[in-house]
Amino acid sequence: MGKIYAVGIGPGNAGQMTAEAREAIASCDVVTGYTVYVDLVKKELEESELKGKEFITTPMTQEVRRCQIAFEQAQCGKNVAMVCSGDAGVYGMAGLLLELSEDHPDTEIQVVPGITAALSGAAVLGAPLIHDFAVISLSDLLTPWEKIAKRLKAAAEADFGICLYNPSSKKRHDHLKKACEILLEAKAADTVCGIVRNIGREGQSSTLCSLEKLKDAQTDMFTTVFIGNSQTKERNGRMVTPRGYRDKE
Repeated sequence: MGKIYAVGIGPGNAGQMTAEAREAIASCDVVTGYTVYVDLVKKELEESELKGKEFITTPMTQEVRRCQIAFEQAQCGKNVAMVCSGDAGVYGMAGLLLELSEDHPDTEIQVVPGITAALSGAAVLGAPLIHDFAVISLSDLLTPWEKIAKRLKAAAEADFGICLYNPSSKKRHDHLKKACEILLEAKAADTVCGIVRNIGREGQSSTLCSLEKLKDAQTDMFTTVFIGNSQTKERNGRMVTPRGYRDKE
C-alpha cells in the first residue's frame, strides 16, 4: 500500500517551497493535482527531483475525482504527492483527502504544510498581519454568499485585519465591491488596504489603496487582497499593522 502526501507548494516558485515539500514530491512515484499547480512543479523543480514520475492532472471543479485518483494510485502500491497551491490545509486538498479516507482506512495520509497566500502576499506588502486577522474567501461556489457576508460583517465589527482570497472572477466580477460595501459599514473609508497579484510568480505586482478605492479595484483569482484594521498605517510605501510593542514601552 502506498502513501499519499498532501503537499502545499507555496506560491509556486522553488524559492518559497519548503524543503519538506520538495522532499515529499521527490520521494513519490506519482504527482497529481490541478493542472496549473502540477505545471508549476514541473517548471520549478530540478529534473533530478522529477525523474521517472508519472503526472496525473484534473481541471478545476474535479476535486473529488482528483482525490479518487490519488487513492487508486496508492492502492497500487505507489506513493502519491497531491500538490496544492499555498498550504494544503488552507483552501487546499488535505481536508477532502481526509474526509474520503474513511473509505480507505489502510491508506496513510501525511499533510505537508506550505506558505499560503496570506503570508506570502503579506510579505510583499510589508507587515499587514502582525495582529489578529481573519482569512475569508469570496468564492460562493461552495459557500453561500449570505454566509460569506455574515463573516465579513463580523470580522469588520471585531476590527480584524482581513485577507481576502478569490476576490473576483469572470462570473463573480462584483464580489469584491459587494464585500467592500459590507466592510465600510464598520470600517473607515480611509482604512489602508493592499492588493497583490501573482504572488511569487512572473508578473508579480502590488499596490496600496484605501478601502473606499478598493471597492472599484480590478482583481481576479490570482489576486489576494488585504484590508487593515483601525491601526494599520502606510509607512514608506509599506502596509504596517502595529502589534502594540511601542505603546508598551
